[in-house]
Amino acid sequence: MKFKSQNRSSQMPEVNLIPMMDVIMTILTFFIIVSMTLTNSTGSVKVQLPGSGQGSSPTNDKKVDPQIIKIDAQGKLYLIGSGAGGQEIPVTLEQIEPQVRTYLQQNAKGMVLINADRTLPYDNVIQILMKLKSVGGDRVSLGVR
Repeated sequence: MKFKSQNRSSQMPEVNLIPMMDVIMTILTFFIIVSMTLTNSTGSVKVQLPGSGQGSSPTNDKKVDPQIIKIDAQGKLYLIGSGAGGQEIPVTLEQIEPQVRTYLQQNAKGMVLINADRTLPYDNVIQILMKLKSVGGDRVSLGVR
């Protein structure tokens, strides 16, 4: 009995890639699922956001117009609001503190709102916030659109 002899040295071995890709995809899926389950939110900042039921109802409370401080793109300050009668009054950083202090003393439920131009560097806004912190920092807000 004579068999055909095959010349094994002339054939290139074939590599079947399909099973190897299946194994790689299975391992990748395993690591994705494990990393998602191990990720916890201990490093995040906990913030209590207001809900729709937490607000106070506007019962017979007198509505007080907020004192608005406007900062334009050049960094110039304007005072708008209750004392100004809706007009923009140009002020300096040193003039803001006493005017806001008298506004907050006269209006127990008054609020100070800072409207800054979008292109203004944030350092200018921080200077005003630091100035108003000693006056009534808990009643100062930043206006956004």
